[in-house]
Amino acid sequence: MAPHRYTEAEQMLVALDCIIFGFDQNELKLLAIKRDFEPEKGNWSLMGGFLRRTESLDEAANRILISLTGLKNIYLEQLHAFGEVDRDPVERTVSVAYYALIDIHTHDKELMKAHGASWFSIHDMPDLIFDHNHMVDAALKRLRYKASHQPVGFELLPEKFTLPELQKLYECIYDTELDKRNFRRRMLSMDVLIKTDEKLKKYSKKGAFLYTFDKEKYNEKIENGDSTVFKPILS
Repeated sequence: MAPHRYTEAEQMLVALDCIIFGFDQNELKLLAIKRDFEPEKGNWSLMGGFLRRTESLDEAANRILISLTGLKNIYLEQLHAFGEVDRDPVERTVSVAYYALIDIHTHDKELMKAHGASWFSIHDMPDLIFDHNHMVDAALKRLRYKASHQPVGFELLPEKFTLPELQKLYECIYDTELDKRNFRRRMLSMDVLIKTDEKLKKYSKKGAFLYTFDKEKYNEKIENGDSTVFKPILS
């Protein structure tokens, strides 16, 4: 017996839009693409697509990200559903937005080129189509909240980084200057950073030691009930 269909319910499209953040040259950046079909052809857009009947929302968001960046197993979080009646001029479409954090130096540049994608500083973004600017604003608010209470900021850095680079990242996320001594003390007191024997001499002759984030130790602390292991950055 065929399953019952909701024949009396109105049908509408479900889209997914991905807000992809990266960090490069001391700037927090957004990845946008040139839309290659109407409406708004040639204008800047978030990377997106439509939900397929055979996939979940998370599966669809991952498919879209892989098609643009070539990256798997990256930080990806569902943000919000945007469902204003007139948000898409063509057809009634509900969009579920996700935001992703990637190491900007590890994505597939050829894939980006094929999609006409470019990185923009969050302080110098182009005007995006439809309600995509609102999506970016919402994603920034979520990122700032999460980065203050969880170590999501490390997703934007390479595996090895210096404390000055880490501080600059958080200053870019919060768009504010942080006290060097307090930031360093707070980060090291969490006991989840591993100091290596390597130094980066990019910024001075003396150089700065490279660190790595000990994700296993962080997860172990959380599992053992230490919910305050990651102390708020701004307090």
